[in-house]
Amino acid sequence: MFERITQMLMKEFIQILRDPRMRTVIFVMPLVQTLVFGYAVTTDVTRIPTAIFDLDNSRASRELTARFTGSGYFDVAAYVDREDQVRDLVDHGTVKAVLQMNKGFGDDLRAGRTAAVQVIVDGTDSNTAGIVLNYAGQIAGRFSETVLQTRIIRATGEPATPARVAVETRAWFNENLESRNFYVPGVIVLIVTLVTLMLSSMAVVREKEIGTIEQIMVTPIKQAEFILGKTLPFALIGFVDVALVTVMAAYWFDVPFRGSLWLLVGATSLYLMSTLGIGLLISTVSRTQQQAMMSAFFYYFPAMLLSGFVFPIANMPEAVQWLTYLNPLRYFLVIIRGIFLKGVGPEILWPHMAALFILGTATLWVATRRFRKTAI
Repeated sequence: MFERITQMLMKEFIQILRDPRMRTVIFVMPLVQTLVFGYAVTTDVTRIPTAIFDLDNSRASRELTARFTGSGYFDVAAYVDREDQVRDLVDHGTVKAVLQMNKGFGDDLRAGRTAAVQVIVDGTDSNTAGIVLNYAGQIAGRFSETVLQTRIIRATGEPATPARVAVETRAWFNENLESRNFYVPGVIVLIVTLVTLMLSSMAVVREKEIGTIEQIMVTPIKQAEFILGKTLPFALIGFVDVALVTVMAAYWFDVPFRGSLWLLVGATSLYLMSTLGIGLLISTVSRTQQQAMMSAFFYYFPAMLLSGFVFPIANMPEAVQWLTYLNPLRYFLVIIRGIFLKGVGPEILWPHMAALFILGTATLWVATRRFRKTAI
């Protein structure tokens, strides 16, 4: 048995690694994808191109403008003096926000009246628009507080602090609230899923296309040995990719790694059971490598979208939330982020690891049963 599996392993490694382009795809492309995802996938909103529509041109309006531009969140892209210019800039996407102060803004402040300021935001991207409005509200609130303090000093001759509730916030696990620390560990899941799924989904069907499945059928190799010989090379490749991307995440992007390396290895083993099982199942039901590749992509993208990598699962419809329990990506994402950012151990992550073990065992069992030595 051991000798037969060893021969299968050698055959698979030779078949996979003899092509230089395949070696590049397996070992270099994950690093390139990590770089792209690490820099491109972010929800941090900074340097927002902004137009200033100041019809008052008073000292107060200029001070408020300076607070916006000095915050680091807003970059002045244009100064306008007509409403049609505002619409044109927003329609063309030149600016994402417009700060508008009407005539009389400064006079209202000096007279002790409420002065209105308008922030116009491009709401095409609702998430970005909400963040921009939050930034604008905080800046305007601090400016209003300064104006109130100045008015009290002028009226009483001494500073007075009105009663208020002071909120002191502290973020655990991601102190600087950098979205990169949240997304880069998830990239490990996506890359390992894609590489192992694509390789394993074409493992059996490739034997059918090149005609070697008949030679395997006349050998004494058993179903379980054949499946094991097909999956172990892809599992080892998956571990290598996890190691490469983990090193890049920790040392290139400075993503904190607070957990156990051995726990990461164990969780990856459980996850690979699922991806390799699904890939082999796709390979056994496909007749051509093209069918296998398309089937793998049809599985990969819904699984990614329903994993919580992009959209929070809690925001999904209830029926879809129940469907995500069958998605192994969901559990591995929680484990990866828990190991990287929180440093939690198996006493916290065991339900997710148990779910991976159940899903992986089930998919491998179905793939093994689906393969028949006597069927082409």
